[in-house]
Amino acid sequence: MPCGIDEKDRIDKLLFDLNNAILSKKREVKKRLKEFKKNKNLFSELCFCILTANYSASGGIKIQNAISDFSVLSEDKLAKKLKKLGHRFPNTRANYIFCAGLKKGEIEKIGYIFGSENKREWLVKNILGLGYKEASHFLRNIGYFDVAIIDKHIMSILSGYKIINAPKILTRARYIEIENILKKIAESKNMSLGELDLYLWYMKTGKILK
Repeated sequence: MPCGIDEKDRIDKLLFDLNNAILSKKREVKKRLKEFKKNKNLFSELCFCILTANYSASGGIKIQNAISDFSVLSEDKLAKKLKKLGHRFPNTRANYIFCAGLKKGEIEKIGYIFGSENKREWLVKNILGLGYKEASHFLRNIGYFDVAIIDKHIMSILSGYKIINAPKILTRARYIEIENILKKIAESKNMSLGELDLYLWYMKTGKILK
């Protein structure tokens, strides 16, 4: 930790740079948030989030656009399709998606589970291939903005400003700890965690995806 610089100073530096991102991308971010709220294709979005884990958002978008309905493909056919489309882990992800398809009806009723954090706990417990990051990603992309997507980009931003030491293994306890830091940052800007994520992702990658 640099001498004479406390946590508030480090967060203030991030907030200063965050303001620049807000000024340049506010309209685009607000538009994306509206799109998330209108997203009714829950199973396809869940498959997208399964695909992006240890892969890339742009690659997941490409595959999602190429496969109109994940649920009609057998596990074997899906694995071949994913391999053809260039996914790093076609067999494993095909298995995760096939298993998720067996619970498609429950997934589409996720809105009836009270509270986003309870929704996330249900997803992590019941859907193979989803950890806290992927479950949070899915919830954000279907309009629930009060959970944080803590991926390598977000941890890199926070560690770059010396707000956290990026963990090698992101346990549930550490995930919640970092999420609480992000909540304080979001609250200070009067925005949701879902909105904050888009700005931080833009600051790190220069892109606003999903």
